[in-house]
Amino acid sequence: MSRLTRRGVLGGLAALAAGPAFARPLDEVTGSGTLRVALYAENAPFSDLRDGKPVGIDVDVARAVAKALKVALDLRLVDAGENVDGDFRLNLWRGDLAGSPLADLMLHVPNDKMLGMRNEQIFLVRPYFEQRLAFAWRRDAMEGFESFQDIQGRSVAVEGNSASDMQLLMAEGGRYRENLKHFRNQEDAAKAYLAGEAQILAGTRAGIEAALAAAKASPEANPVVELALTGLVKSRWDLGGAVRTDSRDLGYAVGDALAALIEGGGLKEICARYGVTDSAPTGF
Repeated sequence: MSRLTRRGVLGGLAALAAGPAFARPLDEVTGSGTLRVALYAENAPFSDLRDGKPVGIDVDVARAVAKALKVALDLRLVDAGENVDGDFRLNLWRGDLAGSPLADLMLHVPNDKMLGMRNEQIFLVRPYFEQRLAFAWRRDAMEGFESFQDIQGRSVAVEGNSASDMQLLMAEGGRYRENLKHFRNQEDAAKAYLAGEAQILAGTRAGIEAALAAAKASPEANPVVELALTGLVKSRWDLGGAVRTDSRDLGYAVGDALAALIEGGGLKEICARYGVTDSAPTGF
């Protein structure tokens, strides 16, 4: 949910004169031997390019799903549009103006009942990760961080237009607006925090943990905390997948693969590669 400036273009594929190749049900996917999966670009630690290759939690999850379905993976990273509804339209059921082939599956989409109800063309697949908003704080610059009041007199590095940014802008009537230092993405915010430009880093717990792990920053010197705050911005939400509504059998098969990945400890191993705490949704 953090990338709100979204354009959404399926890249690297030849345009089809007859229009986009439709997302396919399970038998067509298995018959073709390939699963097309769309992931968000610049979305570390879930999906990003490193040395020209896609890396991240969602990349590894997509590979595990394709392996479970016994097909090859056709992975593409897509830019995020203005909202998730538009991303569904562009990547799963209508396509782009160039007629690029549609994805069979999108990952890293909110598993939200209202989102599914207003998008009749798509079917939401079971969630596999609980995203949480959190903060890291510098123990050498603060005595503690137990409430939003501890932000007073300190600067917070945060990605602009992210859920964390909205949460902080709205907290206590905008009391902490002047404390925020905005950056293009969470990765840049983390670099600024680690360079000592801010005493607090706000973002998703997964993003914060991955940034600290990549920088080999001491967890003891940079504690990560989650603070409850009532308001319009959710501090937790489930991430899952989505397929076209007429490809529900594919969605069920993907859901089974995700369940097996969670129950067998595979998701925990994937998250550990990026220094992220396994956060599988409960109740499924």
